[in-house]
Amino acid sequence: MFAFIFKRILYAIPIALAVAAVCFSLVDLAPGDPLTAVIPADAPAEVVAAIKQAYGMDRPLVVQFGAWVQRALQGDLGLSVATGRPVMGDIALALGNTLLLAVAATVIGFGGGIVLGTLAAFFNGRWIDKLATAIAITGVSVPHYWLGLVLVIVFSVQLDWLPSMGAGADGSGEWRWDWAHLQYLVLPAVTMCFIPMGIVTRTVRATVAEILNAEFVSALRARGLGALAITRHVAKNAAPTVLSVMGLQFGYLLGGSILVETVFSWPGTGFLLNTAIFQRDIPLLQGIILVLAMFFVALNLLVDVVQTLLDPRIKRS
Repeated sequence: MFAFIFKRILYAIPIALAVAAVCFSLVDLAPGDPLTAVIPADAPAEVVAAIKQAYGMDRPLVVQFGAWVQRALQGDLGLSVATGRPVMGDIALALGNTLLLAVAATVIGFGGGIVLGTLAAFFNGRWIDKLATAIAITGVSVPHYWLGLVLVIVFSVQLDWLPSMGAGADGSGEWRWDWAHLQYLVLPAVTMCFIPMGIVTRTVRATVAEILNAEFVSALRARGLGALAITRHVAKNAAPTVLSVMGLQFGYLLGGSILVETVFSWPGTGFLLNTAIFQRDIPLLQGIILVLAMFFVALNLLVDVVQTLLDPRIKRS
């Protein structure tokens, strides 16, 4: 197992370096000069040169990339062009909010998807199966941003039950565990949970239905095992496949929440990424993409390891 984990970590290193190279290349790929936000149009040449030197943009690209990777490994992602604050500090605060939103959406979406998918597989062809399938298709078909706007109109504007924007009444991005802040989490979490719930429902239904038709399940029934015992055996065999899909969906929740966070003005990485794009804040944009990509790489590594622990039949190579 340790050799397997070590190999997976070695495989993740070149992927991480490739992602870092793509993130850094945004400086050259983006049109215009990223320092236009801090350099006046009529600035003298010596002022422009001094600012470029301060941001390290006067050196060759390869040297800049090496220095950027070295600083990133030490937790330094540079300074924001728009605000002048350390990029890592802004990302750390936003990432905590995104993780909170993603975990809440995961609990709702994955829990609902597992229950609906399991019921649909055990009652294949009945009304429960049709209802679960309809919910799953609706979940993967409805756009996040549209659903968010509908929920805001219904529950915030018309019924006035829940707030529609921000993470707290004081407008700050710092989270506190009280109802005054929890109510701001409800609508964005429900909005984000629909797509993963639909995908997990369909995956669980297909996987469990296939296992229920396997010969060993018939043998278990012939031996007189009850429904609960059979369900445990089915869940154990379905876990590796379902876990793989759930791991990917959690990664997508972390990286794909930009539209939902923008609709609800939730102060997470998606909202910060949208702000960085419009402000042409390249250091902040690079930092956000790099951190989210590294989370995705680490999540895939974790899923690989857990899958192997749950199913010894998976070849550790």
